[in-house]
Amino acid sequence: MPSFAAPSRTSAPRRVAVVGGGITGLTAAYALVRAGVTVRLFEADPRLGGAIASERSPDGWLIEAGPNSLQENSPVLTRLIAELDLTSERVVAQPATKNRYILRDGRPVAAPTSPPALFTSKLFGLGTKLRVLGELFHRRRARAADLPLSDFVRAHFGAELVDYGLDPFVSGVYAGDPAQLSARHAFPSLWRMEREHGSIIRGQLADAQARRAAGGTPGPPALISFREGLGRLPAALAAALPPGTIETSAPVTALRPGSPWTVTWTRDNAPHPETFDRVILALPAAALAALRFGANAASPFASLTTIASPAVTSLFLGYKRAQVTHPLDGFGLLVPSREQRDVLGVLFSSTLFAERAPPNHVALTVMLGGTRRPDLGLANLPAQLSAARRELAAILGVAGDPVFVRRTVWPRAIPQYDLGYEIHLATLAAAETAHPGLLIGGNVRDGIAVPACLASGESLAARALAA
Repeated sequence: MPSFAAPSRTSAPRRVAVVGGGITGLTAAYALVRAGVTVRLFEADPRLGGAIASERSPDGWLIEAGPNSLQENSPVLTRLIAELDLTSERVVAQPATKNRYILRDGRPVAAPTSPPALFTSKLFGLGTKLRVLGELFHRRRARAADLPLSDFVRAHFGAELVDYGLDPFVSGVYAGDPAQLSARHAFPSLWRMEREHGSIIRGQLADAQARRAAGGTPGPPALISFREGLGRLPAALAAALPPGTIETSAPVTALRPGSPWTVTWTRDNAPHPETFDRVILALPAAALAALRFGANAASPFASLTTIASPAVTSLFLGYKRAQVTHPLDGFGLLVPSREQRDVLGVLFSSTLFAERAPPNHVALTVMLGGTRRPDLGLANLPAQLSAARRELAAILGVAGDPVFVRRTVWPRAIPQYDLGYEIHLATLAAAETAHPGLLIGGNVRDGIAVPACLASGESLAARALAA
């Protein structure tokens, strides 16, 4: 690959390209604009927001196509809510959602939500409860090599907690397999806690104490959304950008490194080259892999195609309340792989936040696919509805057909931070080193949760200003 002169590092950038209009790219663009930089944001799709998408139907259903809630555990999120005038729209999860259900032996069982609750929980046996007590005495450990997340947690808490605690939790977060995920990269906080404290429980207690000392509120962070759904956050970020900043339906087809960079985007098969001091890439793995660099159309990210990103379908189903016998008194239900069911989990969407369903109705969001059933994640709607109806009847006592259906298919839903993921991180770092002025972030590198993507966007903006 040819070498190019580095852009000046003695002055702040005047123009920055942000490629990718998901929550990471929007946050980066917003931070740069507030710093006085001219930004152009390019998004290949017609809409912004990436996986965050909310829709209010005419008859009163509020559908979340992607994430349904946020933990307000990020200073970036709290500040953005205030700056974007979203405070009056912010809603907190209803009290009933403190319950979390796990399927065990075909029945929903409430999961313990605190250490004392563990010892009265019917989800785990006495051996696991004693194992958790013993975990408090683990010594600090600096591991020489990574290992599967399931092995890491099993070493601390035993097999039963892996099967009925970790496994369903990973299905809910990654739609993944804890036997394949990297302990070091998928859950770096656990890796750090073991290194610094030995005990994961002691590490969590220390983190909570540090948050309180820094002025944070005691207890777990609030679970929040907005009256019209999480889509309000990317919409507000986009609305805060100056006119002419955003180009949608505008895939970037070529990048020419140099001083300045040339970014070529297209619309209606017409190329539009523009020059920039810095380029931020906030793209998913597949889109990064497709990028072409320089006169030789090199593909420095081609290896990212090997990152597993299984398909996930979100089925939003509305029912009359009388059709469901379960009280739906919780956040939702997760299904361990040992239960051999066709669903990953079910969110009790109308319990989570008010006004998500019409009066006398309830909304359930069924998650299908992931590494467990990638075929079902890409199946047709009749097959998916058949699986969902069968499982909801058996697990939650749901009778009859839904009165409302909305399906969202994510063919490449969530990047799996599997064992060996450091190879991909090294590829991204090498590209930044080889091409001064290039900055890469988002869920392929900085964590998959929305707060992590917000923090990634802010970090990208700060790095662009300092580069």
